[in-house]
Amino acid sequence: MLEVPESEILARLHEENPWWQAGRGIHPDLVHLPRRAYLNDFCRLVREKDPHRAVVLMGPRRVGKTYLVMHTIHELMERHGVSGRDILYVMLETPIYNRQGLDALVARFRKLFERPAGQTLHVFFDEVQYLKEWEVHLKTLVDRHRDIRFVATGSSAVALKTRSAESGAGRFTEYMLPPLTFAEYLRFIGREEALITAHGDGPAPRYRATDIVGLNRAFIDYMNHGGYPEAVFSARLQQDPQRYIKNDIIDKVLLRDLPTLYGIADIQELNSLFNTLAYHTSREVSMEELSKTSNVAKNTLAKYLEYLEAAFLIRQMRRVDEDVTHFKRKTTFKVFLTNPTMRAALFNPLREGDPALGQQVETAIHSQWIHNRDFIDSLHYARWKSGEVDFVSLDRSGRKARFAVEVKWSDAAWDVPRQIKGLLAFCKKHRLERRPLVTTLTREGVRTLEGVEVEFTPSSLHCYTVGRNSLDRR
Repeated sequence: MLEVPESEILARLHEENPWWQAGRGIHPDLVHLPRRAYLNDFCRLVREKDPHRAVVLMGPRRVGKTYLVMHTIHELMERHGVSGRDILYVMLETPIYNRQGLDALVARFRKLFERPAGQTLHVFFDEVQYLKEWEVHLKTLVDRHRDIRFVATGSSAVALKTRSAESGAGRFTEYMLPPLTFAEYLRFIGREEALITAHGDGPAPRYRATDIVGLNRAFIDYMNHGGYPEAVFSARLQQDPQRYIKNDIIDKVLLRDLPTLYGIADIQELNSLFNTLAYHTSREVSMEELSKTSNVAKNTLAKYLEYLEAAFLIRQMRRVDEDVTHFKRKTTFKVFLTNPTMRAALFNPLREGDPALGQQVETAIHSQWIHNRDFIDSLHYARWKSGEVDFVSLDRSGRKARFAVEVKWSDAAWDVPRQIKGLLAFCKKHRLERRPLVTTLTREGVRTLEGVEVEFTPSSLHCYTVGRNSLDRR
């Protein structure tokens, strides 16, 4: 069998690790890219020595995992004094590493430079899913090398999560990187300070829009292409989101990752279901209805929904009634895309006045809560014979409502209380921890309606606030 010369492997390693040469670091273009809000939190985790575990960085395709790794390497060298020669980065997707085990790559790295005994090293394996049984090899490395902090990333998020859970118990720490929040998007395009101002001190300041028309326009842009860092900076990708987001992100998961992992034979059936869910994101659905509209047999729907959720493409939300009682059988539920940009890529970009804006706004707000892992599971929606509420958060017991939100992309509810009659009826039955909230197009303030104090705020501002607060808590 033909072998790749050792000299070529070493040459490639040197090319991927320019910081091994004195005075050099990550590529200058990467240095100047905006940082994900997760950087400090992730860097802290990478530097933790106790417990001794590998960090498995996962998330949907194209959310910036490699950028986060590169910025972490930059932080290690610039802020924490780590020598570049103590850092190894390997892009395992590169063909030259075919048949190269992780242990062999680590052995080469150890031999390259003289170091004091016990010197802490950092090793980053990017696109680790290209190595067969990577989780077994990584677990062995963690056990053998107490002086090395290992990080593994991969684009096949569902495969990483499944195999990490199966083989990495006690050895791996999973770290989720979701798509951009609206707050991050505004920072990336340099518009946050121009559109948002903070009021009040303390851990939870209130935010105001200094230009609500401009903020709403930026919000629509965010829903169209703002979930993926690469698309934010590329006018070409924004003009053709179908090619970039659909072909390079969605199709690779639906047509390759999920079928490979779960042995799905009818790929078109899975694709049909996802397209149906994407088009109706944030809408209430039933198994019966989904079976008819997607042409998927009911006995396979539950599995497909589980697979799509594991791939971070969708998230299901359970229903409660007006007494926040859970239904014994899951007959109806809501399904949200984890990123509103996916719908725009699959169908058409949104414009002002688009009929689909309402459901996309609800999807965008829901996607901000995904960044708060301790909170997202508390979210439900309430629906009963005479009313409904878009979002209801329950306490830990699951029997008491904490707050309620009704999402609107208009100002009509400010003047016409019957448009939120379900919310008002719900609030009369429950003593909430905070005022109920109604999102609007532009109106803001507090009104007392039918004896209930209701807070109104623009949807775009609320989306920013939820995302900003979720990130600030990290």
